[in-house]
Amino acid sequence: MARSLNKATLIGNLGADPEVRSTNTGTRVATLSVATSRRWTTRAGDQQEKTEWHRVVCWDRLAEICERYLRKGDRVYVEGRIEYRQWEGQDGQTRYTTEIRALEMIMLGSSGGGGESYSATEPRQERSDFSEFSNRSVAGEDDLPF
Repeated sequence: MARSLNKATLIGNLGADPEVRSTNTGTRVATLSVATSRRWTTRAGDQQEKTEWHRVVCWDRLAEICERYLRKGDRVYVEGRIEYRQWEGQDGQTRYTTEIRALEMIMLGSSGGGGESYSATEPRQERSDFSEFSNRSVAGEDDLPF
């Protein structure tokens, strides 16, 4: 059977403080707005820049870490998978979103101490007081209010 890969890697800056909420079952979820930019020079010699905004979703312990340490403007490395969701809005219209579900996050010079690595797949002990990091799928995440 052929294998496939769904992996997104970003290095960017937070456009706002993390938005952290809880599901109906009490699971913490953080949404990050991460900006990545690229610059280039046109053939005419003009400097151009384009910024892309990415919606990153962190679950459980990783969400708590984001809430505690990340702030607007912080630089982060995020690794995860791309997910597409759809739902019906209050107006009856179908809405769509593309998200990156974070599995790994490293703070790069943020207020929480640059270089700290937090993973959803491997528990790690770093220079912080956290000894367990989890970002697994949980029952009830489909009933998010957003």
